[in-house]
Amino acid sequence: QVQLLESGGGLVQAGGSLRLSCAASGRSFGSYARGWFRQAPGKEREFVAAINWNGGIIYYADSVKGRFTISRDNSENTVYLQMNSLKPEDTAVYYCAAARDTSMSSGDVVSWGQGTQVTVSS
Repeated sequence: QVQLLESGGGLVQAGGSLRLSCAASGRSFGSYARGWFRQAPGKEREFVAAINWNGGIIYYADSVKGRFTISRDNSENTVYLQMNSLKPEDTAVYYCAAARDTSMSSGDVVSWGQGTQVTVSS
């Protein structure tokens, strides 16, 4: 069974940092783009960051540029999201995804994680 499992979420004060991890099991996603999305209460899921198979192409949402860093370790089948200078508006459930392309369009995503809660207090 293919699974993406996020970890690293939690409660942090504004200005703090968290590192999310997303480990894949059941298959290798080494040739796939990997990405992060988030969904705040009452809002639609939104794109956060994406990275291509070898890390040579990276995209960020404008709202997280300069604060978040996406990376991957294909030997561990894991993608990371380092989140610094966190703001209360970053509060959301964060989901990882594996996709055929860094565009992360709905038709390209092949697998989703179950989500991990990130709460930033002011």
